[in-house]
Amino acid sequence: MNDPTPDSAPDTGRPVPPGPFAGTGTGGSGVERLAAVVERLRRRLDAQESAAATQGLLDVAKGILVERGVDGPAEAARHLEELAARAGLPTAELAADIVNESAHDALSRAVPAPDTGGADRAATPVSVRLRIAEAGALSGTDAQTVAQSLLVHALEPLGATAAAVWQADQDGSLTLAGSAGFPAAEAVRWRYVPPRVGTLAQQALLSGRTLWHGAPPASAASIGLSGSGSGARALIPAQRAGRTVGVLEVCWPEPGTPLPRAVHRQLTALAGLCAHTLGGTGSAAPDGGEPVRADSAARLGGLAEGLLDPALVLQPLLDDQGRICDFRITYTNEHFTDFAGRPRADITGRPLLEAYPLAAADGGLYERALRVHTTGEPFRTERTVLPAAAEGTAPHPTAALGIGRYGDALLVSWRTHNEATRLAALVEHTQRLGRIGGFEETPATGEVIWNSQLFDIYGLPPDSAPIPLERLRHHAHPDDADIIGRFLREVLHQRGSASTAFRLLRPDGVVRYIRVVAEPAAGPEGGPMTVHGAYQDVSAQHWTEVALAATRNQLADSEQRADERDLLALQLQRAIMPAAPAPIDASGLQVAVRYRPAEKGHLVGGDWYDAVVLPSKQVLLVVGDIAGHGIDAATGMVVLRNALRGLAATGAGPGRMLGWLNTVAHRLTEHVTATVVCGLYDPSTRVVRWARAGHPPPVLVRGARSTVLPLPAGILLGAVAEASYAEETVVLEPGDTLLLYTDGLLERRDRTVNQSLEQLLRDAGPPTGDLEEDLDRLLTHSNSDTDDDTCIIGFRLR
Repeated sequence: MNDPTPDSAPDTGRPVPPGPFAGTGTGGSGVERLAAVVERLRRRLDAQESAAATQGLLDVAKGILVERGVDGPAEAARHLEELAARAGLPTAELAADIVNESAHDALSRAVPAPDTGGADRAATPVSVRLRIAEAGALSGTDAQTVAQSLLVHALEPLGATAAAVWQADQDGSLTLAGSAGFPAAEAVRWRYVPPRVGTLAQQALLSGRTLWHGAPPASAASIGLSGSGSGARALIPAQRAGRTVGVLEVCWPEPGTPLPRAVHRQLTALAGLCAHTLGGTGSAAPDGGEPVRADSAARLGGLAEGLLDPALVLQPLLDDQGRICDFRITYTNEHFTDFAGRPRADITGRPLLEAYPLAAADGGLYERALRVHTTGEPFRTERTVLPAAAEGTAPHPTAALGIGRYGDALLVSWRTHNEATRLAALVEHTQRLGRIGGFEETPATGEVIWNSQLFDIYGLPPDSAPIPLERLRHHAHPDDADIIGRFLREVLHQRGSASTAFRLLRPDGVVRYIRVVAEPAAGPEGGPMTVHGAYQDVSAQHWTEVALAATRNQLADSEQRADERDLLALQLQRAIMPAAPAPIDASGLQVAVRYRPAEKGHLVGGDWYDAVVLPSKQVLLVVGDIAGHGIDAATGMVVLRNALRGLAATGAGPGRMLGWLNTVAHRLTEHVTATVVCGLYDPSTRVVRWARAGHPPPVLVRGARSTVLPLPAGILLGAVAEASYAEETVVLEPGDTLLLYTDGLLERRDRTVNQSLEQLLRDAGPPTGDLEEDLDRLLTHSNSDTDDDTCIIGFRLR
C-alpha cells in the first residue's frame, strides 16, 4: 500500500516538538510542514508494519507457487486468491498452509493438527500467526524488531504481555538485544547482565532447556519482576546450528498452569526466529564455542549511562541495497532532555531523521554520524549548532559535540553552553595553566572566598577553611615576615594596591615561591571594604633562575678548567715540538721540519716527529700521529716519542721497533692509539729502511718526478696486543728528497684522500735548492680545513 501524500494525511493539530539539537535550517513554513508530516507518518507506521508482515507472508506463498510452475508473480497472486476463494479460507491462512507444506520447518511442526488453535485464545489460526510473526521478524534489521513482531503477532494471542530477547556472550553474560511490552526504564535497567548473576534467563542458558515458572519465586531476578505478584514466565533457549546463542523470555500477567505442549512447540519455534537474528549479529556460545563480539549498541548504552552529559546511541539502518539510509536511536541516557518535553521513551527506538528531520541539513548531525561510521575516526568539535525537530519552535543552543564508533554503533554526546559558561571555562583553564588562584575577602566580616586552584596552591583540601590575609605570615617562611607586613599595611590599612613575593610553607612540608597581588575596593553604599586578589605559584620560574645561575657558575668554572688543560697541552706540545725547529744536518743528510698546530687551542693534537743521529751513525727518521686531541693526546705523544728513542738505541730495525712500540701503546698506556712511519738511514750505503703502522706512505722526490713509496703491511699502534710490521727499503741518490708527513697535510672536506695525495705529488716537485722553502711551499698549498695538526719532515741527500 502506498503512503498518502502529505496534504491528504490527517492532521492531529498537535504542534511538532523540537529535539535536543538546534540546527542550522533556513526556517519557513516548508520546514515546519515537513516536521508535521514526519510526525503523522510515525503514527501510521505501526499499522503499516502489521500490513507489511501479512504482505510478506503472501509474498512467500506467491514465490512458492512460482517455483511450482505458476507463470510469474502476478499470475501467482491471482491463483492464490482463486484457491482461497474456492477453499473458503482467508488468503493469509491459505498462504500459511502453502508455506507450512513446503517448508517442513520448526514453525510448521508447531502447528496443531488439525489447526484448531490448540490452547490459543485467538480466532486467527496458529499457522497464520506464526508465519506473519516470522515475516515481520525477517523484515527487521535487529532483535528489537523481532521482539516487537513476536509479541504482536504470536505471543499476545497466547495471553502474553511482554517478551525479551537476550543475547548470550561467551563469558555467560547476557545483553538485552530486544524487548517489547516492558516500561522503557525497565529495559534500560536490564540492558546488560554480568556473568553468574543467576537470572532466570541465565538459568535457562546454562541448562540448555525450556524453563517454566508458573509463579516465579520472590528471590527470582529478571526484567519486569516485581516480587510475589509477578505472573508466569517461560524461558526458551534460542539455538542456531547446535549452539545456544540467546534466550527468549515470555511473560504473562497472571500465574499459570504448566505450559501446554502445543504452546511449548510454538515458543520453541519462535525462539528459533530469535536465534536467526542473534546469530546474524554475532552472538557467542557460552559453552566455549567460537568467540564473537556482543551487541555493541547495548554495550554503548551502558557506557552512555555513565556519562554526565546527554547522550544517544545510534545504530545504522540499511536500505534494500545494503546502504545506510538512517540511524535508529537505540538508547538515550538519563541526562537526555528533549527541549520539546518529549519523554525518552518517545525518542528511543525512532530513526534519527524521523525524530529530528533537521539533522539532515548539510554538515549536520546525520552527515557527521555517517562519516564517523564510514571511516571509524571520532569526531569532536567544541562549538556547533545542533539540529532541532522543527525551525522556529525553540532557541538553537550551541554545544560541544562528540561522536565515536564502537563496533557497528555510534555514541553521540554533547554539552550545551552559553557565552558565560565559555568565558568561565576559559578563565579556569587560564588559571590552571598559570597556577593562579583568586580570592575575595571582606576583612571587616572575616568572609573569605577562594577558588579551587588556590586550595591546590596552598596544598589544602577543598573543604578546608580559606586563610585570610591577616594570617598570611603564619603560613610563610619566618624570614619573609617583614615583606609580608609591609604588604598587609599597604592593602589593609592604607587601602592601596600592592604585591609581593614570599615563600609559602605548605602543610605537606613543601616550600613554594608565591607572588600575591591584592587590590582593595570600597563596598556598595559605604559598606565594608572588599579585597580582590590573586596568588601565583612562581616556584618553577624561581628554581629555573636559580638553576641558570648555578649553571652559569659551573659553566664558567668548566670553561676555566678546560682553558687551563688546553694551555697545558699546548705548552707541553710546543716544548717538545717547536713549530719551527732549528735545521738538522747529519751525515750528509739535510733535515728540515715544518709543524703547523691546530688553529683552535682546544684541538691540540698529538702529531710528532723525530730525527736523531744514533750511536751507530744511523739516523732515526720518525713521524707519528696520536689519535685524539687535548692533554691526553699531548702526553701520549711524549710517551711514544721517548719510548721510540730508547728502542732505537738497541740497534733493532724499524719493523722490530714498531712491534715493541705497539706493546708499549697497548699495555703500558691508557688506551693510546697512533699511526707512525719509522725509518733508519745508513750513510754508508744511502739506504733507508722503513716501516709503517697505519700511516700515510712517504713520498720520494727525484728530479722533477714525485712518487709514493710502496706500503708495507702494518696495523696502527695500540689496536691489538701483538702485531708485526713489514719493512721496505729505498736507496737515496744525491739530490733526492724524502717527505714524511701526517694526515693533516692531506685531509680536506671537499675531496678524497687519493685526490689530496695526487695534489701533494704535483706540489712536491720539482724541488728548489732550499729544502726549507720547499716545505714552506707544501705547507702553504695544503689548505687543510679539518682543524688538525700538520707536520712535514723532509730529508734531502746532498
